[in-house]
Formats: sequence, structure tokens, C-alpha cells
Amino acid sequence: MASLLSLKGLHKSYFNEEIETAVLHGIDLDIEKGEFIAIMGPSGSGKSTLMHILGFLDRPTTGTYHFLGEDTAGKNDDELAAIRATKVSFVFQAFHLLPRATVLENVLLPLLYHPGIAPADRENYAQKAIASVGLSDRATFFSSQLSGGQKQRVAIARALVTEPELIFADEPTGNLDSASGLQVMEVLEKLNQAGHTIILVTHERTTAEFADRIVHIKDGLIESDTRTHERRRAGADVKLK
Repeated sequence: MASLLSLKGLHKSYFNEEIETAVLHGIDLDIEKGEFIAIMGPSGSGKSTLMHILGFLDRPTTGTYHFLGEDTAGKNDDELAAIRATKVSFVFQAFHLLPRATVLENVLLPLLYHPGIAPADRENYAQKAIASVGLSDRATFFSSQLSGGQKQRVAIARALVTEPELIFADEPTGNLDSASGLQVMEVLEKLNQAGHTIILVTHERTTAEFADRIVHIKDGLIESDTRTHERRRAGADVKLK
């Protein structure tokens, strides 16, 4: 596997007047293409701050972050925005769908800002992404007509539509019942098996066990980084609906 990103000695602090609040304290982390990684940690551990830096929503205070072999330190805001539009995507706990838009219209939204996909090709990309999460029969439904699990799968399709290098899933099952959460995690697992790199942020051990590797963050430091030899297979017979 080729290296996707590499962090060395990464620190992050926030400043309020003369008061410094240190959140990350020297993170070293390498992630390869095709990995499925879960980042776990208690509230306030720094896991969300780490995700925001990895996803180019924030910058480190010190340390280095190489993405696809390039040092990101010298990139300006426009260059980082271009990476967010084309190379990374996010799935959040809240679905952030437009309730009066159809599934297809919601999934099309990121393509309006994508410089490399022609307008004539947008619907084909969207239909492909919708099919990948098992919702082709719901493409013309309004998002307000869907169940919670279906809404999250639409959010995953929207994240997929730009064909990003990396998908972030931030507590993607947090608003779902156990059965719907299981279906969403199985979708992410299948996408990873198809070659997508996924970074999952969660506080739920059973959710994290779908990943191949679990990174524990505590007090702004990596407490452990372990690879799982077998993925959790409970509920593997659940079918997407």
C-alpha cells in the first residue's frame, strides 16, 4: 500500500488572549491508502481536533503533515479548500441533508464545486454513488421521507460522489438505533473493501471494531495503535433496505 498521509510531531494549541490551551501534544501517525482506521478517545481527548487537522478544516500549531507525499504547511487557504473539495469527504453524526431536496439532488451538491467533473457527467457520478449504498430505488424520494439509517447512507453517497482519496466518518451511528447503525457500518465496511480509505471517529467500541486498526487518543497523545486481525462479523447477514 502507498502512503496516504503522515504526521510527525504534530501539536495543536488554541489561544485566547494570552492563555494557551494545548490539545494535541506531539502526534506521530502514518495512514496508508486502503486502510480503515478508527480513532477512539474520551470527550476532550483531542480526537475531533485531530480529525479536523487531517481533513484540512484546521491547521496544526507545530509539526508536519504530509498528504499524498506533499507537505501541507505551505498551502494557502484556496489550495486547502481545493483539497477539501476533491480529495477528502466527511460523514457527520448529523446528516446535514436538505429536507426538501431529493436523494439525487442532495448527492449532486458537492459536484457543483468540483473543478474536475463536467456538468454533463454529474448525474452519472451521483447515481453511481447512490447505487453503492443500496438506495437506487430511493433516488427520487425527498430526504424527509427516509429513515435515519437511509439518511446516513445518503450522506455517505454524498461523500463518495467526488471519488475522494479519504472519507472521514465522525460518529456516523450516533443518531441511529442499533439496527440502522449496523447497516451504516456495513456500508462503510464494503466501501473499504472496494478500496476506499476510511477514518472513523467514534467512542463506541463495537463500532470501532469494524475497522482494521484502532488508534486510542488520550490527553492529546496516542495511547495505543493496534491492528485488528479479524473484523467484527456480528450482523453480517443484515441486508440493506
